[in-house]
Amino acid sequence: MTTGLTEGGASGGPTVLRMLLGAHLRRLREAQGVSREDAGWEIRSSESKISRMELGRVGFKERDVADLLTLYGVDDPEERNRLLALARDANNPGWWHRFGDVLPGWFQSYLGLEAAASLIRTYEVQFVPGLLQTQEYARSVVLLGHGRAKEDEIERRVELRMQRQQVLTRPDAPRLWVVVDEAALRRPIGGLDIMRGQIEALLEANTSLPNVRLQVIPFNAGGHAAAGGAFTILRFPDEDLPDVVYIEQLTSALYLDKRDDVDLYAEAMERLCVEARPPTETSKVLEEIRKDLN
Repeated sequence: MTTGLTEGGASGGPTVLRMLLGAHLRRLREAQGVSREDAGWEIRSSESKISRMELGRVGFKERDVADLLTLYGVDDPEERNRLLALARDANNPGWWHRFGDVLPGWFQSYLGLEAAASLIRTYEVQFVPGLLQTQEYARSVVLLGHGRAKEDEIERRVELRMQRQQVLTRPDAPRLWVVVDEAALRRPIGGLDIMRGQIEALLEANTSLPNVRLQVIPFNAGGHAAAGGAFTILRFPDEDLPDVVYIEQLTSALYLDKRDDVDLYAEAMERLCVEARPPTETSKVLEEIRKDLN
């Protein structure tokens, strides 16, 4: 049996590698008719530990993976070596690890998913999405939540956000489809000058980045499908990985991957795209907003 698990996942860092390896271990276990309880017993652990491993939510001990592969009847040396190497890679930190002093653990998982996604669909009601923020706008947003932090901490948070944006210009860049409420574009975060610069940056991204699509929901749309708040849906190139809905809260985040949950958010996103001004009118809308900021 071959897997292809090492192809295309490295850019997502350890998060996605753990998810890929976990999904493969689950398929191997189910193919052999082994219960999670029996698998947990084999590695001197519990059924819940196997569940967390198969969901990619914990790191992998190479010894545990080796024992599970034996239990599942994987005796081909080449395949065993490939999967054990993947387990080692899955424990390597992502590029964002060096920002650990200003990066909450619940957001590190998102960075791994964002880096590995092939399609990122996001709805934002309060701010311009982080992947499209200018440095000055990003600093103003950071100050809103961390106004008492030292200057060097503020700058590290801004640097992290700027480095995230490199995902949009790399050779295998994901497609980014943004639906943003008009209120977020008219709220003068940081003042009128900074907001004008941000609108100009959105105009540039909308016209020069072919993988970016931007739509605006106008005030006159009234109530709409996602009145509950901002969310992001991430899709991955590997068919073994389900879509994930990410909902950020003040001090934590939700990650939803159950099919029913994802489908509900996907339907809401589709309705938002219909209710928003079409992409062909986005530049016109942004130019109108920029004019009003003068």
